[in-house]
Amino acid sequence: MIPPDKHLEIGSLLFEGVDQIDLTGPFEVLSRIPNSTYRIYGKTAEPVRDVRGLRLTPDAAIGEAPQLDVLHVPGGFGQEDLMEDEAVLRWLRHQAAGARSVFSVCTGALLCGAAGLLRGRRATTHWASFDLLPYFGAIPINERVVVDGTWVFAAGVTAGIDGALRLAAELRGEDAAKAIQLYMAYAPEPPFDSGTPERAPPTILEQARASVAGITKRREATARRAAAKLGVKS
Repeated sequence: MIPPDKHLEIGSLLFEGVDQIDLTGPFEVLSRIPNSTYRIYGKTAEPVRDVRGLRLTPDAAIGEAPQLDVLHVPGGFGQEDLMEDEAVLRWLRHQAAGARSVFSVCTGALLCGAAGLLRGRRATTHWASFDLLPYFGAIPINERVVVDGTWVFAAGVTAGIDGALRLAAELRGEDAAKAIQLYMAYAPEPPFDSGTPERAPPTILEQARASVAGITKRREATARRAAAKLGVKS
């Protein structure tokens, strides 16, 4: 736990095509961590749209960010366009090197992997990209939230809330995290038990895999190039 009198700089990466819940779910938690400042950083300060069209605006460009204590990297289809963007990857490497904690949600893990930050780390990501983690030297763990030292990985989309609460507990203690959870009234009772590939009906899973087949193929090709660049044997 970080001493309560230590002010924390918390920042999230924002990009075109982000999955907004990867960003806004954790925002509900991270922005309420006591004695902290939370800001959102984009490649530029211009507004972007999430994968479904929601308009979002960063507080500042990544070049204006201070050294962050907590770096939050969300995912979404737009992650693919940043996988070989050296300016963004360099920023991720710089911030991760000085951060107290790094928090990856969904395919944000692939961005961290492309930056060379996943070698030897236990990690998870969205189920549709889970088998790509070894291309980046990561150790895939099929769990909703995975903690590896100062890193926290959330599997996909809504798992970002769970991971953010785990991170809040690591930073400010369990009572602070529980108070945030209570304020959010976060007590999920989903109407269907279909939230993982293991539990979804086979026909639903097949349809879901088909719907993301295109981006999955692109991600695999990019992951193979990253593995070659990183010298990772997959």
